[in-house]
Amino acid sequence: MSISHELTEEDIKFRYINDAITCKGWTKDSIFMEQQVKFTDGKINLHGNFVHREKPKFADYVLYVNKATPIAVVEAKDANHSVSHGLQQAMEYAKMLDVKFAFSSNGEGFAEHDFLTGKERTFGMDEFPTRDELIERYKREANDGNGLNGQEEAIINQPFCTGQNIFPPRYYQLNAVNRTVNAIAKGQDRVLLVMATGTGKTYTAFQIVWRLLKSGLKKKVLYLADRNILVDQSIQQDFKPLEKVIHKIDYSKDKNHLEELGSYQVFFALYQQLIGQNDAKNYQELFPNPNYFDLVIIDECHRGSAKDDSNWRTILEYFSSAAHIGMTATPKETRYQSSIGYFGEPVYTYSLKNGIEDGFLAPFKVINITTNIGDEWRPVKGQKDIYGNEIEDRIYNNSDYDYNIVIEDRHREVAQEITNYLKSTDRMAKTIVFCADETHAERMRIALTNANADMCKKNPDYVVRITGSDEYGKGKLDYFISVSSKYPVIATTSKLLSTGVDCKMVKLIVLDQQIGSMTEFKQIIGRGTRLREKEGKTYFSVMDFRNVTRLFADPDWDGPIEIDPNYPPQAYICPTCGQSPCICLKPERKPCPDCGQTPCVCQRPPKLPKPIVAPDGCKVMVINKVVSVYDTNGKLLRTESITDYTKKNIVDTYVTIDSFTSKWHSAGRKVEITEMLKDVGIDITALKHDQNMDDVDDFDFICHIAYGKKTLTRRERAEQVKKRDIFNKYGEQARLVLEALLDKYMNEGISELENLSVLKNDPFRKLGSPANIAKLFGGKQGYLDAVKELEQLIYNVA
Repeated sequence: MSISHELTEEDIKFRYINDAITCKGWTKDSIFMEQQVKFTDGKINLHGNFVHREKPKFADYVLYVNKATPIAVVEAKDANHSVSHGLQQAMEYAKMLDVKFAFSSNGEGFAEHDFLTGKERTFGMDEFPTRDELIERYKREANDGNGLNGQEEAIINQPFCTGQNIFPPRYYQLNAVNRTVNAIAKGQDRVLLVMATGTGKTYTAFQIVWRLLKSGLKKKVLYLADRNILVDQSIQQDFKPLEKVIHKIDYSKDKNHLEELGSYQVFFALYQQLIGQNDAKNYQELFPNPNYFDLVIIDECHRGSAKDDSNWRTILEYFSSAAHIGMTATPKETRYQSSIGYFGEPVYTYSLKNGIEDGFLAPFKVINITTNIGDEWRPVKGQKDIYGNEIEDRIYNNSDYDYNIVIEDRHREVAQEITNYLKSTDRMAKTIVFCADETHAERMRIALTNANADMCKKNPDYVVRITGSDEYGKGKLDYFISVSSKYPVIATTSKLLSTGVDCKMVKLIVLDQQIGSMTEFKQIIGRGTRLREKEGKTYFSVMDFRNVTRLFADPDWDGPIEIDPNYPPQAYICPTCGQSPCICLKPERKPCPDCGQTPCVCQRPPKLPKPIVAPDGCKVMVINKVVSVYDTNGKLLRTESITDYTKKNIVDTYVTIDSFTSKWHSAGRKVEITEMLKDVGIDITALKHDQNMDDVDDFDFICHIAYGKKTLTRRERAEQVKKRDIFNKYGEQARLVLEALLDKYMNEGISELENLSVLKNDPFRKLGSPANIAKLFGGKQGYLDAVKELEQLIYNVA
């Protein structure tokens, strides 16, 4: 079959490919086939404060076993390309969508890649496999040719939970759910799922539980977490469709009503509730049958439950007959803690890099702040702290401040720098300030309150400390993370907000604590990654006072594992057992007989109060700021300014000022050039505003940025035109129109001259209708010629 090479790709799809697929049972009813499936949102690129999205990825066709299970991707090309030309693109999309068959077609035939066998073939347009044939091949070839078992078929046929307030899964969420339930269906009883912060781990967990319950593969589920907010968020939000069968465990109440627990299917619990005081093993009293649960989900499993000697681990060991699913953004591997050692290799990983590349997570820029005492401060001889004690004579730096010594003026300077940034961007931007400890968080709260007294006068909750021991602050946590609640705006914290908390609107993360752990660093960065475009959040900023962002250069930045062979950093040897941590009287885990604590702290030096240096004892100031943009691998893209970026894009298009000037003068609409720049993320209007050049003509501004030319304001250009007295060849009324147009240009720019609808507004309405105004110039073309002449005069001014 010969096809005209003049037909477009859309023509080929409409005339040939659609029928070739649909006649084989792949119907267009959105159950078995979809066209133009958008599966990414398009990466957001950051240039200064300007953002623009790349084009999203679309698959021409996606074929489904059912809506829970995609099976194939078909990519179309026009007849100028070979049958297999689109196959590699189809394979790329197939790998992203986790499907097993990729096809391409140019309307003359099909090419196929089978991921289950690794083989490829080509065939005619009338030989596309029927729906039943392809599904049968999938079932037969799966599991290395051993086929699907009954449980796998049951889970494949179980749809996702859908409803009015339940959004359909994104492609990676669908992949994560399918990989997990399929692993469970195959009999795998330890499963690790790695998904970056902000990509919907809890929603994914809900869909996993829904499908396993509804398919009958699982009947009783225990969902474990270590923070109340993680449990409450899950129950109230993602797990709401299961609310009638959900129970949150409260040991003090449940121990007296054990018979009522049997009516529930999904139990949410804090480790602390199940263990109880002094390792009471409450879980044995509540659930005397260790086989009660057949599925346990461990949220944020990189924390305590992965430790071999954790008392939290005893819960997992007690319910060991159940399948265990660990969920985390940052699996952890140290000498004493192993996510992979317990759960095995992840069945699916969707990283921060993937999320930003796909446009589902917010990109970020980093502002590195250097103070005059960042690398070195030494007290003068005999200098005393506020208590009158002499300060130890040594070199102090960022690793000491607020850990070993407190510099009061440093808090003021840090708070002022944060405030300056918010004033220059958005005073109401949600901000988390990560501090060394809870005391430091309180000092920063006070310093930020004083720096933002005008805002705190309006609402004292503008700045709040939210830490584990601060009951007032913890009471404000729900308001801080709420999208609809304005206050609190700034939260100072130490650890409480570093992981698990869904902070959708955080636009600024301030690092004022030492962070050596890649896991903790990833979790903190993750607080800002959620996108909320409708609410104006398209990116976030990281302000670093401790050079923590050096970790972006670490090879493990976006790797799945943190390796820490030297954990813990300091070892304290128990004098009784000679080991660290102390194993005296283990497994009863009673306190060490010498120090009375578990683990033993016998060898730890006594904790002395930190010296505090008054403001007049050490003046602190910011001496340098570097704004950097990183790619998704943590590689430094640039520290260049938006000006440099703009210049590069203009010069890449118009090599010389003459070529740009020629294009500007020949352009039918000058605004088309500024629109072209917007397509690559350059907003000339916003950029002029940032540089206090609002009154400069776009032409002058572009020439200034790209070619170093001196600028003229629109007023200066307009005044030069008026001096030439070029309007005398027109009638009185026509002159009034041109003078008014020149005033419009002077105040608002060249786009006002190019837009005919301007004649409908004041002051032109006083001169008549647009049609009547055109008659003053002999008709519409005469008016357009006069405007063109006016533009030429404007730009002929040197």
